Amino acid sequence: MKPQRLFLHLSAGASFLIVATGLLFAAEDSASPLRVGITPNAPPMIFKESGKIAGMEADFAQALGQALGRPVKFVEVSWEDQIPALLDSKTDIIMSSMSITKPRQFRISFSKPYLQIGQMALVRREDAYRYSLGFPYQPQGVIGVKKGTTGDFLAQMEFPKVKRKEYKSGEDGAKALKKKNIDLFFGDSPMIWWLASVNEENGLSAVPILLTDESLAWGVRKTDPQLLDSINGALEQMMKDGRLAQIVKKWLPNAK
Repeated sequence: MKPQRLFLHLSAGASFLIVATGLLFAAEDSASPLRVGITPNAPPMIFKESGKIAGMEADFAQALGQALGRPVKFVEVSWEDQIPALLDSKTDIIMSSMSITKPRQFRISFSKPYLQIGQMALVRREDAYRYSLGFPYQPQGVIGVKKGTTGDFLAQMEFPKVKRKEYKSGEDGAKALKKKNIDLFFGDSPMIWWLASVNEENGLSAVPILLTDESLAWGVRKTDPQLLDSINGALEQMMKDGRLAQIVKKWLPNAK
């Protein structure tokens, strides 16, 4: 929060007292932790490694906290509770691989996008031939999704006649795919590439077809326009000095 100039006809001493008090509150606000809402089950964007929070969003959060002069406090929230937690002031910002959608924009504000992604499918390698000529109008078998994600919305909107099973994480979806409980799993393209990589020996493969075009961004309350402006300013600076591209390349080596 930036200190505001006070255009009041007061004595010099009173003016100084008010301005000094304002600066004090500003300093306290800038030093308060930035509470970052995360759901750490979407590698390589946000996940846990040896018990510690890791991923692209974690690196972005630390860079953002440094730019704002505020220590970062990660707050783990279930995916379906991310927006309610933000609106209840339990968190200050959502940094958890959230795509901008029109329904979400009615409830919260989004920063400028920092990454373009799309939904992709993870399949068993033995079934990859089914997608060699493109994605079918009606996929065979059962689709796995993470509940409440754009992958879930895609399955419901585009393939309403195909049976759908919900999972809490991409790892759970991959396990179900290996056990043949489902026949394909929808997820954000970074996560699908990650799951295909770690499950290469288990016979899973990514279908390299983007089924949607989505923008990832960070969510804040509509009542926090100053925070949003600060976030966008920090994001623009990270774009200019190359830090954003450096973090993206670290976690997505093939990103353009």
